[in-house]
Amino acid sequence: MTWSFLLTTLIVVASPGTGVLYTLAVALTQGGRASIAAAFGCTLGILPQMIAAMLGLAAVLHTSALAFAALKWCGVVYLLYMAWQALRETGALAIDAKTDASPAAGRSSRKVIVTAILINILNPKLSIFFLAFLPQFIAVDEAYPLARMLELSGVFMAMTFAVFAVYGLFAAGVRDRVITRPRVMAWLRRSFAAGFAALGAKLAFAER
Repeated sequence: MTWSFLLTTLIVVASPGTGVLYTLAVALTQGGRASIAAAFGCTLGILPQMIAAMLGLAAVLHTSALAFAALKWCGVVYLLYMAWQALRETGALAIDAKTDASPAAGRSSRKVIVTAILINILNPKLSIFFLAFLPQFIAVDEAYPLARMLELSGVFMAMTFAVFAVYGLFAAGVRDRVITRPRVMAWLRRSFAAGFAALGAKLAFAER
């Protein structure tokens, strides 16, 4: 494992994106347990993209304009839906005052995980990222390239979970100060909605 791979992965993972924005939004609306669920869901959402890269499906997305556009527009619509949910305080972004141990909190965590997985699955750029990113750190003469790719993918996923969990727990730590101030919450909802809409627009104009 090279330091260049670890450093590059940390920069990629820590950079603000859909997963980070969603984890922060969940942490502020639902608390620490939900933020861990969001981090876990975002990490699980990497698996299909990783498998697609290994099976060559990512190459199909890269070469097929129709396949890329279909997945891309599904992602755009979903991000706009997330923006609407943020404004309306519904779905996985609804403010939850339940305790982490309550059955309702458990159901909410499952909803958060599913939403986080969908966010990554519907992002065609992520699978192409795996197709272009990981092979750079696999030597040409590598005896077991598939095993090496699995190893690098595992490290990428572990770092994703760790970084997102830190983001989420930090946001959850200031949650009580935020949700007691309606004006601040209103501003945050609009900010998260604008963020999801902006990411949707960015994805809409993305090229293969």
